[in-house]
Amino acid sequence: PPRSRHGAKLLNRAWTAATGRAIGAGATRAATPAAEDGGAGVKTAAAPPHNLLPPPPLPPRSSPATPRRSWAPVPTCARLRRERRGSGSGIWLCLSVCAATPCARPVPSPSRRTISSTGIQASDIRPLPVLRETMDYLWHLLNSSEYPFEIVHDFIFDRTRSVRQDLSIQNLVNDQAIGIYEDVIKFHILSHQRLARSCQDSDASSLCYLNTEQMMKCLLSLFDMYHTIHKINSQSNKEAEYYSFFVLLHMGCKIPKMANSLSFWYSQLPASIVRSKEMIFARTILRCYHLGNFKRFFCMIADEATELQLCLVEPFLNEVRARALMYLNHSGYKLQHHPLTHLSDILMIEELELEDLCRICGLEISRSGDTKAFAPKQTTFSLPTPLSKSSGIYISREIKR
Repeated sequence: PPRSRHGAKLLNRAWTAATGRAIGAGATRAATPAAEDGGAGVKTAAAPPHNLLPPPPLPPRSSPATPRRSWAPVPTCARLRRERRGSGSGIWLCLSVCAATPCARPVPSPSRRTISSTGIQASDIRPLPVLRETMDYLWHLLNSSEYPFEIVHDFIFDRTRSVRQDLSIQNLVNDQAIGIYEDVIKFHILSHQRLARSCQDSDASSLCYLNTEQMMKCLLSLFDMYHTIHKINSQSNKEAEYYSFFVLLHMGCKIPKMANSLSFWYSQLPASIVRSKEMIFARTILRCYHLGNFKRFFCMIADEATELQLCLVEPFLNEVRARALMYLNHSGYKLQHHPLTHLSDILMIEELELEDLCRICGLEISRSGDTKAFAPKQTTFSLPTPLSKSSGIYISREIKR
């Protein structure tokens, strides 16, 4: 999706306030202390691109042994890299740990290269420890409140793809590489929830689609890595939960279904994964959704879902609620009205939000005193596609008692 012009202006304004110069007005020069470069000052040029966020505040220097994180321009050894990228492209900024590493390493702006590119050199590929440090820093930026989440998501989204590409080129399959992939998927799941809550225009909808698409690709790559480490009698302690994410993504109609059936896919999994608590939960939730057992569906989510599982299914909940309203509208008698107060307890949604959902679906709400209800057999009902902002799980005080 196109980058937000408003977000670019915010970044330009922040950089101008910090340096006194606008982005693109020219390079700045900074000399490193003689103690850090062996006695000779090194002059480098750096002008941050519009798509890079400003660094977080530096921690106090308590002792020389404490690693000091700082943002510095790319060292001169990356000059050829910048020339290949072009003089007008973004400058790479690096997050260095001066006391721990001998050479600064960048958190790069992606250079639009692919795995099949022929001009990649060894200096372009970051080793595993640097990729781990990059993911830690990107994870720190995820909770930034200074900029709109769409801007922060766009920044992290591009760089996680670059991290995955470096892992694929080096063919790294070990516990650290698996941990990085799991963190990338966790980022996509949290973004899946937050983007759905703010999904109000076509740009946000396209972000949701791209985020879900990348999440599916990451899961499939992660499953291949799980299969590889099984051959050496190794296993990740998060396998069952991440396999359950793939099952939960098949709920609703927002993503394309896999070619083979889930039953065949289950048969390819180890028995310990299929019988795990997380997979039993995901399979039961999917079964309740297709059979129309909505009360058990919402009760299980409220009682048994993990934090990430709840974040993953939240964007689908209003779709499930609309499906429940369809069943109630097509069944029953015309004189048997369905009160919204009772339905809001079953569907675990606030009554006002349920009333809005009924109107979106084309149901006419009648009022009798303080009670709101709708009559079944209304011909104006239709399943909306897409739905508006998602609603989470709401448990009333009566249900808690």
